[in-house]
Amino acid sequence: MNLIKSTSTFSLFTLLSRILGYLRDFFIAIYIGSGPIADAFFVAFRIPNTFRRLFSEGTFNAAFIPSYTNENLKSKNAAKIFSDDVLNLLIIFLLILVFVIEIFMPWFVFLIAPGFKENSDKLNLAIQLTRITFPFLLFVSLSSFFSAILNSHNKFGVASAAPIILNIFLILVLFFGKYQNEELVFNLSYAVTLAGIVQLIFLFFFVKKYYSPKIRFKFKIGNKVKLFFSKLLPSIFSSGVTQINILVGTIIASFEASAVSYLYYADRIYQINLAVAGIAIGTIVLPKLSEYIKKKNIKKINFIQNKSLELSLFLSLPASIALIIAYNEITSSLFGYGSFDKTSVKNAGLALYYFSFGLPAFALIKVFSSFLFARHNTKIPFYISVVSVAINILLSVSLFEKYGFIIIPIATTISSWFNAFILYIYLANKKYFIFLKDFYFFLFKILFSCVFMSIIFKNLLNLFSENILYSSNTKLFYMIIIILITIASYLFISIITKAFKISDINLKY
Repeated sequence: MNLIKSTSTFSLFTLLSRILGYLRDFFIAIYIGSGPIADAFFVAFRIPNTFRRLFSEGTFNAAFIPSYTNENLKSKNAAKIFSDDVLNLLIIFLLILVFVIEIFMPWFVFLIAPGFKENSDKLNLAIQLTRITFPFLLFVSLSSFFSAILNSHNKFGVASAAPIILNIFLILVLFFGKYQNEELVFNLSYAVTLAGIVQLIFLFFFVKKYYSPKIRFKFKIGNKVKLFFSKLLPSIFSSGVTQINILVGTIIASFEASAVSYLYYADRIYQINLAVAGIAIGTIVLPKLSEYIKKKNIKKINFIQNKSLELSLFLSLPASIALIIAYNEITSSLFGYGSFDKTSVKNAGLALYYFSFGLPAFALIKVFSSFLFARHNTKIPFYISVVSVAINILLSVSLFEKYGFIIIPIATTISSWFNAFILYIYLANKKYFIFLKDFYFFLFKILFSCVFMSIIFKNLLNLFSENILYSSNTKLFYMIIIILITIASYLFISIITKAFKISDINLKY
């Protein structure tokens, strides 16, 4: 396996998905903005989309890949039997879950957005829309199963490309947004579920080479399958702790008008980098790391873990600094159009500012957790995540009345750094992770490169300040130019300082 090449392949499709996701949200900002209709749609979209992220962005992999890898090392037939049993149980559970939630949807939406109670129209609209989008959970969870099979065989491209389908469907609906009026949010909701079906078919077409599912509802649940499902729930909570914190934030933010929308737009911006710096790397290293741990190859284990951490910091630190410096300008350039007015830009930008401080922590949680998942340990990340979410809830609830929605990104950032720090302490104490001797020097080189990049970035913002004002129709174009020059400068100084080595591109792990 080549970490950088594999990560690049995964990241390319993930980045394309995020770009299309931005285009989707760009049109949503224009046609829906940040009012009560937007709040209702974002709750309806947030619920299945949170489950999508929980299942597809490494969480299902965390429980499945180590077990599947072990079975595959024994024989292909053992892996086939294990996969069939997991798939059948998954189908049964998901069908029951979707059926029950659809029946009790009013109570479910009230649980997710209790603040909507003050506005019955917004609450009823959220219930209707969530009923339409919720079946997406069934299809995207099964898609995650097929993606995990492909990832287990080190085939990352197709699995990372699948989410693009959802964004394409939503963009097609939004393209005709001005003709749809109040029907737009309903058509978007139907498109979510339809995209889930197409995504599942798309993945099934590619997974057939490695696995042909056998659907049957009469089977014995073996110890291996029981062990897998005992790991799945903790891994969902621990690997998806950032998404759970965001979901918690959505619940609390529902008590303040338009706050759900502000948090949604801020979340969309920093997620672009997190997809590469945390999710991609954590997903890529898991299959090989599981294999080397099974073989007790300590040298390879330490090498892969250090390289994955280095790459994560190399990608997340400059992004975090750039967002802190230009949170308002970036938010305005990306979403400051149509119904998304200056107040919306200001509030979404402020949320982004505080989320930005937590971006490296969000990525580190993904990477550190993968080190434990590869060892079949999902319980420790789960326990740490429970405490992290509790801290988030305590801070958000106790200070919400005083500070409003802005306490939510602050609390999320604080609790995430706690999570990342405790994960590292546990890994170090157990001798699961040891820094290689040149790591600290490498970190210094990254920080030096970030300082150089920050100076360039700040000067470019000042140079083009008139072109990136809210009133400028070309602000997105100029912001893209500024970002591309900044990225080029970061790569240039990183190559000079050897924070990034071109030779690493062809290095096998």
